[in-house]
Amino acid sequence: MNEPASEEEHRKSMQALQAEMHAKINAAREKRDLVIVHTGNGKGKSTAAFGMLVRMLGHGRRSAVIQFIKSGDKAIQRQLAGPLLAWHCVGDGFTWDTQNRAADIARCREGWELACGCLRDPELRFLVLDELNIALSCGYLPVGEVIAALRSRAPGKHVVITGRGAPEPLIEAADLVTEMREIKHPFHTGVKAQAGIEF
Repeated sequence: MNEPASEEEHRKSMQALQAEMHAKINAAREKRDLVIVHTGNGKGKSTAAFGMLVRMLGHGRRSAVIQFIKSGDKAIQRQLAGPLLAWHCVGDGFTWDTQNRAADIARCREGWELACGCLRDPELRFLVLDELNIALSCGYLPVGEVIAALRSRAPGKHVVITGRGAPEPLIEAADLVTEMREIKHPFHTGVKAQAGIEF
């Protein structure tokens, strides 16, 4: 077991870290809109996106959410409703519940048309495409079409795409990718999904 650092050692270590962080902050000059991907089998992908959504609304930025696959997070939608936010639920539920590939594809296409309108809108500053990764991994929408639309979006718009199984070309095209990894989940021990935690 390592001995704890002395106060002097700790101070020197923090000074070195501070100098390193200040150098990185000073070197970062570019400011631009980002494509952000939240993927992986762990919990928190949509939740993290909605946290950013709250920040954007707090800054007075027009935002939109399009929920693919899911039938919608109506509790969040009700609380955040207002003139700065458009929210669209285009899913009929989890694919194992709908059991209708053609209908799922049609709903995803409807959602993608809404998304394309949002991507072109010069006034919209933040767009969440919730569970779009699922639609892409299931082959419900062509990945190349999505990437092309992201690249040609109106300037000044951040886009967050959530869901398991983000395809590699989307990961390559994104500016920021976070993989949520499940370590432990209460569902596996028979604990039900709970309001405010899972939905």
